[in-house]
Amino acid sequence: MVGIKKSSDFRTIYRARDSKANILLILYKKENFTNENRIGISVSKKVGNSVVRHRLKRQLREIARLNDPLVVQGYDIIVVLRANARNMPYSLLEDSYLNLIRRHGLMK
Repeated sequence: MVGIKKSSDFRTIYRARDSKANILLILYKKENFTNENRIGISVSKKVGNSVVRHRLKRQLREIARLNDPLVVQGYDIIVVLRANARNMPYSLLEDSYLNLIRRHGLMK
């Protein structure tokens, strides 16, 4: 799994307008026609200070890495964390992520 870093890549995926959301996360997807997934994580300043935002990004990156074998390959995925995710335990973040992957039809 590779990370999405360029703002132009983020904009392209956002413009595809293929998103699903729940109370903790918003997940955007776009097919990238390769054999691997790329993931980008976005956390607004509304979620908390830099320590909180970085902790959430690390947790979500680990959730995506561990569950990558369960996900269909060949997609760019952006996950936006909502403010409600601030105080949620790791297990609820993981459930929320997997729920959105399932709803997008990306689960193997």
